Amino acid sequence: MEVNLNRVDYLQVGVTSQKTMRLLPASGRRTTQKVVIGDQDGVVTCFGIKKGEAVPVFKTLPGQKVSRLELGGAVGTPQEKIFISAGSEVRGFTKKGKQFLSFESNLMESIQALYVSGADLFLCASYIYNHYCDCKDQDYYLSSDKINDIICLPVEKVDNITPILACQDRVLRVLKGSDLLYKVEVPGVPKVLALHNGNGGDSGEELIYGTSDGKIGLVQLTKSSPIHRWEISNEKKRGGALCVDYYDILGDGVRELLIGRDDGMVEVYGFDNNNEPVLRYEHALSESITSIQGGCVGKEGYDEVLTATYTGWVMALTTEPVQREPGPCDDVKISQDMQNKIMNMRVELDQLQLKVLQEREKYHQSAHSSGAVSAMPVFNVNDKFILNCDDASYSLTLEVQTAIDNVLLQSDVPIDLLDVDKNSAVVSFSGCDAENGNFLLATYRCQANTTRLELKIRSIEGQHGTLQAYITPRLQPKTCRVHQYQIKPLSLHQRTYVIDHNRPVNSLTLTGQFSFAEIHSWVVFCVPEVPDKVPVGDSVTFYFQNTFLDTQLECTYRKGEGTFKSDNISTISILKDVLTKEATKRKINLNISYDVNEESVNYTLKLIHPKLEHQLLLAKKVQLIDALKELQVYEGNVDFLIPEYRSILEEADSLLEEFKKQPAHLERLYGMITDLFIDKFKFKGTNVKTKVPLLLEILDNYDPNSLAAFFDSA
Repeated sequence: MEVNLNRVDYLQVGVTSQKTMRLLPASGRRTTQKVVIGDQDGVVTCFGIKKGEAVPVFKTLPGQKVSRLELGGAVGTPQEKIFISAGSEVRGFTKKGKQFLSFESNLMESIQALYVSGADLFLCASYIYNHYCDCKDQDYYLSSDKINDIICLPVEKVDNITPILACQDRVLRVLKGSDLLYKVEVPGVPKVLALHNGNGGDSGEELIYGTSDGKIGLVQLTKSSPIHRWEISNEKKRGGALCVDYYDILGDGVRELLIGRDDGMVEVYGFDNNNEPVLRYEHALSESITSIQGGCVGKEGYDEVLTATYTGWVMALTTEPVQREPGPCDDVKISQDMQNKIMNMRVELDQLQLKVLQEREKYHQSAHSSGAVSAMPVFNVNDKFILNCDDASYSLTLEVQTAIDNVLLQSDVPIDLLDVDKNSAVVSFSGCDAENGNFLLATYRCQANTTRLELKIRSIEGQHGTLQAYITPRLQPKTCRVHQYQIKPLSLHQRTYVIDHNRPVNSLTLTGQFSFAEIHSWVVFCVPEVPDKVPVGDSVTFYFQNTFLDTQLECTYRKGEGTFKSDNISTISILKDVLTKEATKRKINLNISYDVNEESVNYTLKLIHPKLEHQLLLAKKVQLIDALKELQVYEGNVDFLIPEYRSILEEADSLLEEFKKQPAHLERLYGMITDLFIDKFKFKGTNVKTKVPLLLEILDNYDPNSLAAFFDSA
């Protein structure tokens, strides 16, 4: 069934956080519903739509920013009580706006996630989970990594209260009381949780999760172990999933899956005969979707997908058909109500323009006076800096509540800027003094009304430093905010839970007078996706995988001792250099021992081989394209060419596109092989840098056997 939805804007509030908008339940099928939304100014707004206009029901005074908004009520009754979290406090309001609850939790930091089920209240700070029943403390759990979201299986279907935590370390933690029942590994950092079909499915055990890299999955949480049902991979490289809901937008009696992403994409998925999701509709907005819900808001009888964006816009994709715009020969008939509405809007617009001119003149006069005080405008920046495992690159997303004028990037470490299809900004590069630690200076000039900018960078392992983004919006007086992002020594490594223990590995062992917290801080400095908080217990083991080469790293450490194992000797070399420097800074003496496995070098070369072979072949094909095209123009017919050359001509556009998307890819592989060669002999106490030109010559005439022989004989 084809879906036709039309956009309509309702209202704008302040900047919003994730999951802070809900629809109050309707009295009947397809009757209009009220919308309640909380913003970062601390204001909770409830409104309805009457004759196309937003009519307020209630509005609270400003306060601490609203981090979450949920609906609750007695189990089995309409969920029409409004609960918000602001700071460490939870407040409750009736649908009329009367406050009936003000509960100060015992959390020492702000509440990050909230869920309400009957008399049960589930709160999460960064690492802490608390369960309250009738505002009395019940259960407590300390997570080993940051908590992004929380949900509870429906108690009317599942016997026990079963909370689920979505954690930063790519794990869903299923709890029973104050204890961990089991973990569920998911293929990304889970950012949002929702009950399947809105009620947990027939068993009440089915859960939807959305990840920061855009994957969506369904998992059934049985009492003993999880069952993964299906997963939607992010083949189109869309943004991360921030909000999920179920609603029958097609009107066929089956609820569709609604997804809102941080790149502004709204998706509607139906289900086939095998209950597998099928994309039915998509619509692109220009801002992050922080909340999404299906319902009926604008006009009775017309369903819609209601969304809230980061900058506070409440807008909908409605099934109500839009009126056809009249052509030049059509008689335009506008109702009296519409004429009055247009007249009122024009009057309001004139008043606003006059007020802006007056305030601007007033500001200029005060700025030139002797006692002038210039107030810098304050603006929020929503940023995200994550590693994409698909192409081993970092995605930097910057979103501002007002239009962006320009963004200046500065880096004290060598990085490559990659093209992003969605990015319409014009980039210009400035000269840098690499000797003084300045390797990149690039300016992105944005088009008018651009509030969101997405950038892609690729780092080099072993080179660590800081990337700085100077964000300047279109505001007067001119102001700028600086955000910093750490490029870590092993920046292309990603947390994993399963590694191949049969690979040949090199090991590095450190012993000395250091604490558990000190060595943990060193690991945090070296590798991404390690929680800042010191792990609970006497020791810990982390596994990582290199997203570019698929090599592995195992880190096991405790007070006074740390062991690091990898099938890539360059990884061990980087760790040895960085950890030694960190210990020296703290004046800690380290005893260092290492065990080099010769077989690991050949194993790493075998991992590099298919990537290197593909890039060399791609480079050769791209070099031939211009000559083959000239031959095609001259001869007219290329049937006489061998099939390989004809294939290059047919695939010319895709080959050029792939080559363009991977700048310096071949040079990067050359660099990794060179580092591998140098590091192998460095552990033997031999300096082989003079043999690097010969190695590069072998790579230019690449043959895997010749390369392996050179590594063995050098």
